[in-house]
Amino acid sequence: MNHKFLLIICSIILLTLIITNVSAITPTGATTTPGTSTSTPTGTAGNISAIAGNITAVNIFSGNSVTQVWQGYYGNVSGGLRIADSNDKALYNWSLSTPSGEVYSSVNSSVTWNNIQCFNFTAIGNYSNESGMGGTTNLYGTNLTQLHDEYNINDSDLDSVNSTFNSKNHDAFFTANKEFVENECQSLQLFTNTSAGQDGLFEEVILYEPETASIVFTSILEVASKGFNNVLVDFEMLVLDDGHGVDVDVTTYYFFLELE
Repeated sequence: MNHKFLLIICSIILLTLIITNVSAITPTGATTTPGTSTSTPTGTAGNISAIAGNITAVNIFSGNSVTQVWQGYYGNVSGGLRIADSNDKALYNWSLSTPSGEVYSSVNSSVTWNNIQCFNFTAIGNYSNESGMGGTTNLYGTNLTQLHDEYNINDSDLDSVNSTFNSKNHDAFFTANKEFVENECQSLQLFTNTSAGQDGLFEEVILYEPETASIVFTSILEVASKGFNNVLVDFEMLVLDDGHGVDVDVTTYYFFLELE
């Protein structure tokens, strides 16, 4: 049995973010405070009596088994905006009242944000000429097959990337001064307190940064909306992790925040 519990719901509170004055505003590394992690209960095994000589028809419902592909995060955002020099001397600060912007997560600690673009499921997998296409969808770079191979996923899996980010239904947003128009990128809607996705709430988009070949999971911030567990949160997010077979290695994700 794989003891690596995927879809561990981990509360993340992003604290004290500072955005400094640079020539182009880019997402900034965020301080994270992990909360309690939980996973789906294993459930109780059903039983049927066996009597020698009998043949019995049995219909078995599996319930909801735990995904071996996705980790979940949710939480709140605090911090503010600042204009400062290269020595971090502030000219002025603005306190955050209602968050607006995006939370980003990637396995790479450094992302070249001015190249950020929609992740293209059908890219040709060639790693040349894919830079300089920020705010678009590019023919070059990592594709769905390569991403699936990295995490031991089959295209036909119930929880594959293409089955999860299976629509283009999100609000318009900006990343590093690059505009992504409404419904431009592959996206999903995570659950609210209604146990279903709701249009315009908890939208997550999958982006790609070619210089570092980074997959960037992107959650559009809400303003204290009721999440899957009926708690007021600012974002919900899924990220990839390979939990198949005997793989018990953890995947480290780095968080970034861009406030608007």
